[in-house]
Amino acid sequence: MGSIAKKGLQQYLLQLQHHPLRTKAITAGVLSAISDIVSQKLTGIQKLQIRRLLLKVLLGAVYLGPFGHFLHTILDKIFKGKKDSKTVAKKVLVEQLTASPWNNLVFMLYYGLVVEGRPWMQVKSKIKTDYPKVQYTSWTFWPVLGWINHQYVPLHLRVIFHSLVAFGWGIFLNLQARSVALPKAK
Repeated sequence: MGSIAKKGLQQYLLQLQHHPLRTKAITAGVLSAISDIVSQKLTGIQKLQIRRLLLKVLLGAVYLGPFGHFLHTILDKIFKGKKDSKTVAKKVLVEQLTASPWNNLVFMLYYGLVVEGRPWMQVKSKIKTDYPKVQYTSWTFWPVLGWINHQYVPLHLRVIFHSLVAFGWGIFLNLQARSVALPKAK
């Protein structure tokens, strides 16, 4: 069994080397799918909602994976690949003041408007109420992981590391973004 896992990891790393953007996009899509399946089960959904699942895969593969790929590439170019403590702190600060608020907002908009199909006014109200809590929670959680990512993880694996941690974060966001009490828009 260990041999199969080792070969799978080698194949994955080879794909990551030869097709980094595609591999990161697929990985983010798969992890978004697993995260959504767990979220659906945690919220008591008995029958898997396939449309919702596919929309979450789309978000991961089309947006989250590519966004992370380019973000980490740009940060490494801006800071010339340095990993000293001062530079890592700057990378984390830039990431937390730009990408973090943006990604949380995009997720809440996408979830409300596309996944749940809510009217703009309901989504806007939900974001106005919940976004500050989501972003505050993000800032208590992600900077430490950002530090680990920028300090210890090689550039080509940063999006994968981020995606693995985002698996749990996605569950939190799903639970925050869902609109249980609001009636479904027609």
